[in-house]
Amino acid sequence: MSDDAILQRVGRYYAGRLAEHGPGPRGVDWNGEESQHLRHAQFLRLIEADPAASILDLGCGYGDFLAFLRSRGHAGAYAGWDVAPEMIAAARDLHGEGTDRAWHAGAVPDTACDYAIASGVLNVKGEVAEADWAAYADGVIDVLARSGRRGFGFNVLSLSSDPEKRQPHLFYADPARTLRYCLDRYGRHVALLQDYGLWEFTLLVRHG
Repeated sequence: MSDDAILQRVGRYYAGRLAEHGPGPRGVDWNGEESQHLRHAQFLRLIEADPAASILDLGCGYGDFLAFLRSRGHAGAYAGWDVAPEMIAAARDLHGEGTDRAWHAGAVPDTACDYAIASGVLNVKGEVAEADWAAYADGVIDVLARSGRRGFGFNVLSLSSDPEKRQPHLFYADPARTLRYCLDRYGRHVALLQDYGLWEFTLLVRHG
């Protein structure tokens, strides 16, 4: 399956979640605010040393990461991108636009920021074949790498989770393979976090 076809499916899926649940954690397929913010917090290791750094949020949903950043004192410019136009409309309604924030509909940013992050965008493969989704996931990682001048981060469900708890419509990545992919392509400044109590991992990469 082509990336364009996958992106169309992803856009429809999340537009449906938003229509069903509204702009909240369940509207972007998270169980609740506590786990959503726990995921957000993992990215602070990448960006908290520079509160003025610009942030690109790929798959921004309704913009909860912006609110989280501001609550933690981060003042840098924020650019939210999402493949579902409905999500971008919801983000604008909630957070407005201004000199410190902008919202864009699309999957491939046309400008870079200091850091690029993506939370949850690799998890829901639906009926897409495993191999097609794995190739698509690698492509998303590459987009993040190009979009973050100083570094990037993302999370994904972990193949280290209990087999009996896995669901067929979700994608589970091999932490070791994902780490190796980033080390081979983007250098040795890579951290893999899988110690925060969720069946997933976060990978952080610093360029240079």
